[in-house]
Amino acid sequence: MAETAAVAPATATNLRLAALHGTVHIFQLFVLPLTLLPLSPWWALLVLPLAALNNPLWSLAHETIHGLFHPSGKINRLAGRSLGIVYGAPWRLVRVGHLLHHQFNRTELNRLEAYRPDHESKLGCALDYYYKLFVGLYVSQILSPLAFYLPKPVLAWAQQRFLKPDTYAWHATTALTRDKALLEMRVDGALIYLSVVVSLWCYGDYWWVVPMIYTLRAFCISFLDYIYHYETPVHDWLHAYNLRLPPALAGFLLNFNLHGVHHRHPQVPWHALPDAFARDNDQYHGDYFATALRQLRGPVPNARLATLGADE
Repeated sequence: MAETAAVAPATATNLRLAALHGTVHIFQLFVLPLTLLPLSPWWALLVLPLAALNNPLWSLAHETIHGLFHPSGKINRLAGRSLGIVYGAPWRLVRVGHLLHHQFNRTELNRLEAYRPDHESKLGCALDYYYKLFVGLYVSQILSPLAFYLPKPVLAWAQQRFLKPDTYAWHATTALTRDKALLEMRVDGALIYLSVVVSLWCYGDYWWVVPMIYTLRAFCISFLDYIYHYETPVHDWLHAYNLRLPPALAGFLLNFNLHGVHHRHPQVPWHALPDAFARDNDQYHGDYFATALRQLRGPVPNARLATLGADE
């Protein structure tokens, strides 16, 4: 009974947060341009502080990916798909990508910063790395669904022709081209793209605010997504950083800063991560903001990563 009582308030909080993010989404894309922007173009600046909600939005969607948003599987999936539409990428797409991240974390299939000096150009790797770091992760999430509107036989041919077996992209494409997944992603993608088109119409002469909203989201999501794994030990798929944040900011991010705890205990909901951190007698691996800035060092040779200890 005590466990049930503890779950209920958390579930209610999740539902309230989902409603908040949905409201903010509708406000930014439709209400702001139709009601406030005609009064003064300065109202467009509201999208700047609202960008701070992008990472908490991802944190909440992340709960649905692990089935932790709501005890009901149907509600959890509905909430996940709804939050995916708000986020700008189909839930099925980000779910497959995230679960593959857990499966292949720090293997050769999932090391954003790693490069091989003997086989790759550092300049080329750096350009690819910084693009993904600043906007590329989110851009791939919002644009990738377009490819899945191709006929299924064409997708199968393209997978065989352009993707190497047993790569991250191969596994993701295999999962996403199953009939149910493909239909779900096409429906959710259509709703996402339709909302963007309608929003552009609502903004009229101020259409540029819409790409600004998504550019801000691309930066927030991409830049803060990989900080828990940059320059961490390889071949330790459970390893991730726990990063120190003031309690208020940690709560704002739904304790996403305790990412090491999450990787070891992926079925622990966000509100219970601090308790799991304490039970494990875990440690912080650094400051959240300092670690974020450290990513600017750029690509790291594979040989360097191979020397890192599990507690470094």
